[in-house]
Amino acid sequence: MFGQMMDLPLLLSNQIEFAAKFHPSVEVVTRTVEGPIHRSNYEEIARRSKKLANALAKLGVKEGDRVATIAWNTHRHLELYFAVSGMGAVLHTINPRLPPDQLKYVVNHAEDQVMFFDTTFTKLAQFCAASDTPVKHYVAMTDDDHRPADFDAAKTYESLIADESDAFEWPQLDERAASSLCYTSGTTGEPKGVLYSHRSTVLHSYAVTMADTLAISAKDVTLPIVPMFHVNAWGVPYAAVMVGSKLVFPGPGMDGASLIELIESEGVTSLLGVPTVWLGLLAAARAANKRFDTVKTVTIGGSAVPPSMIEAFEKEHGARVIHAWGMTETSPLGTANVLLPKHASLSEADRRKIEIKQGRPIFGVDLRIVDDDAKVLPHDGETSGHLQIRGPWVASSYFKREADANHVDGWFYTGDIATIDPDGYMHITDRSKDVIKSGGEWVSSIGVENAAMRHPKVAQAAVIGVKHPKWQERPLLIVVKAPDQEVTQEELLAFLGEHLTKWWIPNAVEFVDALPLGATGKVLKRKLREQFADYVFAE
Repeated sequence: MFGQMMDLPLLLSNQIEFAAKFHPSVEVVTRTVEGPIHRSNYEEIARRSKKLANALAKLGVKEGDRVATIAWNTHRHLELYFAVSGMGAVLHTINPRLPPDQLKYVVNHAEDQVMFFDTTFTKLAQFCAASDTPVKHYVAMTDDDHRPADFDAAKTYESLIADESDAFEWPQLDERAASSLCYTSGTTGEPKGVLYSHRSTVLHSYAVTMADTLAISAKDVTLPIVPMFHVNAWGVPYAAVMVGSKLVFPGPGMDGASLIELIESEGVTSLLGVPTVWLGLLAAARAANKRFDTVKTVTIGGSAVPPSMIEAFEKEHGARVIHAWGMTETSPLGTANVLLPKHASLSEADRRKIEIKQGRPIFGVDLRIVDDDAKVLPHDGETSGHLQIRGPWVASSYFKREADANHVDGWFYTGDIATIDPDGYMHITDRSKDVIKSGGEWVSSIGVENAAMRHPKVAQAAVIGVKHPKWQERPLLIVVKAPDQEVTQEELLAFLGEHLTKWWIPNAVEFVDALPLGATGKVLKRKLREQFADYVFAE
């Protein structure tokens, strides 16, 4: 027997139509690539999305075709989110930080038919145009007054949609139809495509808005600093549109001063981004003696959050940090760290021990840890194992790659080493490729890094394993000093001795001007291992 309920598909076009009908005047604010602040609203975004869908149809875009973007977080990019997916095509958001060979690879692998690009990325579009790719049309995301002077083949966004009708009937697609495509950054091997569906994205949107996850609501003014080219900005644009949260887009203005100006002028309440962004923003706020009085929550993901960063937002800005975890393959939200009622009476130090964990799974997501033989391990908060995940917004396979080692028996191997405690709080102790095996014991590189970053003279820290004649491997700490600060190896090792188990204390400290960062802002430990491949510890 089936229930007698209406069977309506979960489609992204329904989100923008709902917003136009019930949140029409809610603002979408953008710092444009051209310079000025642009103000729109959900009614206008919906209307222009339909004009764009008509224009794409005239360019020959059909259901299932891939449309690429190389763009910042802007109102035009938001219109593409809904126009492309809504008409049944697939939006392929490309990370502009990809090396040229990987850029060409993903365009060819995705078989992109049209490429939209912000003018700051004109050279990348020209590179694709000069290469052997399937792209037939290039569109600069600007108006005719700001057309790239040296790319005559490119159309401009505003002229493309100017004469189009804003009447467009969104097709009633199967909710399992592909909606968007995002490639992993390809730190090992070629990038792998993750193909999201309308159903998975809408369900993920609901998850993002839940009170015990990111809690985005109509009361919020949301500033996603996480890029729209990286896992759909963590699904935040879809969620904000669905609930009617005012959206503020930073465009190319990712420096501290530009972000502070937007936060203050627009009354931003919710910030979302990776730790490397927050390091810069916190430093800029301190230098300008600014306090973010309107900001209520700061969601941090992408890599482990050091306790010092949580403390900085709480004590300097009165903002609550939500430590979240996910991957391109998980849409990305897998866990969010929100304290339980029983934690209210804990001391600050004991709360912090919980807050540095990646958090509890969201309903719909299942987590477990297994050993090297795939035996399921206990959730006791002590036992470490390989983290696996499954759920309706978790990839079942990679695009054009039906079988791979990451997807086994309905579970996705994340590549993380983690513990899960009896309350469900998951704590990543390392990446499986980064874990340090020393004298038969595991050393958590993340644990050492977090401890090092508690030192006030340390801006960034990374830990890698280096060969050791007696212990197999020992940790090497690589540090970027805080601005205008001096700190010695002896001072740091003594400090770590107060916070770490003895065998976790690094054998040495090396100071560098900067850590190598990947396309998504994560530290590239592979590069560090190459840089220090011949390193020999002093006796």
